[in-house]
Amino acid sequence: MVASPAGYELDAATIDRANAFAPHCTAQVHDPRQAVADADVIYTDTWVSMGQEDEKAKRVKDFAGYAVDAALVAAAPRHVKIMHCLPAYRGYEITDEAAECPNSIMFDQAENRLHFQRALLKKLMA
Repeated sequence: MVASPAGYELDAATIDRANAFAPHCTAQVHDPRQAVADADVIYTDTWVSMGQEDEKAKRVKDFAGYAVDAALVAAAPRHVKIMHCLPAYRGYEITDEAAECPNSIMFDQAENRLHFQRALLKKLMA
């Protein structure tokens, strides 16, 4: 389930490709609480990527209400894990409380990415 504000939805082809791998598992909604109600993982990303800095004010306004915070985590099952590809802009897409809570595996995720990148580099240089 993907939650995003109007204008930031996944395109239909992307949803169709995702559902080809896991039928009926990907849907687009606008309510973050609906998206996390049965979630195993809450995954967020930065609202403003490199090269989009001039859109920051608009994006922050558009994504208001989509932050991963204690209330959103509480709306999810107790076992939910929280992921973020980092860097995280705390106070925007995720709060300190959510980033540091026991459900967060953001830093394990970053560590695993490091090991994968090292293995890939070794493979490419071999």
